[in-house]
Amino acid sequence: MKGYMGTVLRIDLDRQNAEKQKLDEQLARNFLGGRGLGAKILYDELKSGTDPLSPENILVFAIGPLTGTRTPSSGRHVVVSKSPLTGGIAFTSSGGTWGAELKRAGYDAIVVKGKAKKPLYLWIEDDEVGFRDAKEHWGKMISQSDEGIKSETDDEAKVLQIGIAGERMSRIAAIINEKYRAAGRCGLGAVMGAKNLKAIAVKGSRNPEAADSIGLTRAASRAMKMISESGVTKEDGGLNSFGTAVLTNIINASGIYPTRNFQTGTFSGAEKISGEAMAKTILKEKTACYECPMECGRWVKVEKGKYAGTEGESLEYETSWAFGGECGVNNLEALARANFLCNEYGLDTISTGSSIGFTMELLERGILSKEKVGIDLRFGNDDAMIQMIEKIAKREGFGDVLADGTKAASKKIGKGSEYYAMQVKGLELPAYDPRGAVGLGLNFATANRGACHVSGYTIAAEILGAPLKADPFDSGESKVDLTILFQNFTAAVDSGVNCLFLTFAVGASEYAEMISSLVGWEGYDADEFLRTGERIFAIERLFNKREGFGRKDDTLPQRFLKEPMPEGAPKGRVHPLAEMLDIYYRKRGYTEEGHPGKEKLNELGLMD
Repeated sequence: MKGYMGTVLRIDLDRQNAEKQKLDEQLARNFLGGRGLGAKILYDELKSGTDPLSPENILVFAIGPLTGTRTPSSGRHVVVSKSPLTGGIAFTSSGGTWGAELKRAGYDAIVVKGKAKKPLYLWIEDDEVGFRDAKEHWGKMISQSDEGIKSETDDEAKVLQIGIAGERMSRIAAIINEKYRAAGRCGLGAVMGAKNLKAIAVKGSRNPEAADSIGLTRAASRAMKMISESGVTKEDGGLNSFGTAVLTNIINASGIYPTRNFQTGTFSGAEKISGEAMAKTILKEKTACYECPMECGRWVKVEKGKYAGTEGESLEYETSWAFGGECGVNNLEALARANFLCNEYGLDTISTGSSIGFTMELLERGILSKEKVGIDLRFGNDDAMIQMIEKIAKREGFGDVLADGTKAASKKIGKGSEYYAMQVKGLELPAYDPRGAVGLGLNFATANRGACHVSGYTIAAEILGAPLKADPFDSGESKVDLTILFQNFTAAVDSGVNCLFLTFAVGASEYAEMISSLVGWEGYDADEFLRTGERIFAIERLFNKREGFGRKDDTLPQRFLKEPMPEGAPKGRVHPLAEMLDIYYRKRGYTEEGHPGKEKLNELGLMD
């Protein structure tokens, strides 16, 4: 099976045993790899009701047929497990080159079960798989352990690991690869920590083969041409010129830039923390992932002031918002420091910043006191924000309350604080207020891992007009159709696996052509690619159904349903979720409770 390496590596941490399993071709065609393969393995092999932090939970690191190939932006990998933050399906992805290196080592996925008796890391070099003592690296900062593990293995090894937050099983802990790239969402760093798995270091020497090398070259060239013609993805386009933070001024002008824990959608300090401001001040160079023509990464360095010496990659839009507008901070140097600390400790920047913004509003409203929190964590206080990041990572003081996210924190705090926890299914919202982009709001409510913008990024159409333009306030059938299309398309892309940013320019036909040329599947086309995405989305739904999720969980924080937006383009609007949800279930072929119906399951070749 060309394009795939054809091997799943199964790791038993209890026995320190590694076994290699042949990847079934029909399974690959049905679920591709990445997110889809991980969801299928989890659904088939994980018993319902399993504690996410128990040895019985399964952790899948997966790539896809396109990973590590000549196709653009093909260096990503996906991690799938049961989330300790939400209790449901979790998938999170990261860029860089770790995924491409796993492909070169000869594997399509690593499936980890059990718990090591003491901290260890995996060293994978082609066919050789070793279990190494991680005692010297436990408790170290990410950059220290990255260098330490490479010194014990190979200077060219790619290291994926957890930091102190994951070791202490913070439910908002990330998994970091190559020091600066994060599989951040859903708290899967805590799953690694619970298994005493510090890291996976990989070095490979093989290159994937294509079934039709000339066809693949042509397909990849066509995709590259489309990328070079899009205003978002082309050289000197939005992403290349200003990184993902090019969105800051755009989203703020649209009135949906969440400010002070989503109290409003306009931040007066947005321009000072935008991609444009970064380019003029702390940006040192652009960076790129494996085979990426966009170079949206930013290497930043603070050279003066109280955060002088802070340096690293990559200050993204979501991160600059989470510690910027969300916390009322307009100091770009402080945001760089916050990002640096989250990378070093291994924390999800979105959930960390949201947890701090949540606390700031509770202090503002008198639900919490300064004495209870321990520091003056008010909106705009960047010093206190930086202190709280470290307290969360180390589970110190009130940081221990926030280390498991806003849903868990609100249960401990009580006093009506649940209303101010901006989360869906336990996962904190990212940097878009759904009152001004109703398709994205529907996606937030129905996304299987919780409040996830990249499960169906309708902002592309609703705000950016790429690759098509949609009215952000339309809540009718056409918007529901658009949301479903984005969700299915994204699930397939996440399983391919390429960077989602390509979808600003490249469509399902181009993806299908690249996969078909690479693997050699006859008749593989855009319809099958999208149907694969629909199948993957459905099996995630089945997993969540088994864990007790249903219509009650496909919702939004009450703030968006009850409080009209106070200003900007969406002024006076709330989100029309109820009317959209019924249409969504009907269009999907789901029951009124939000589960795939029998007819839909038969159509997709799935059994409930």
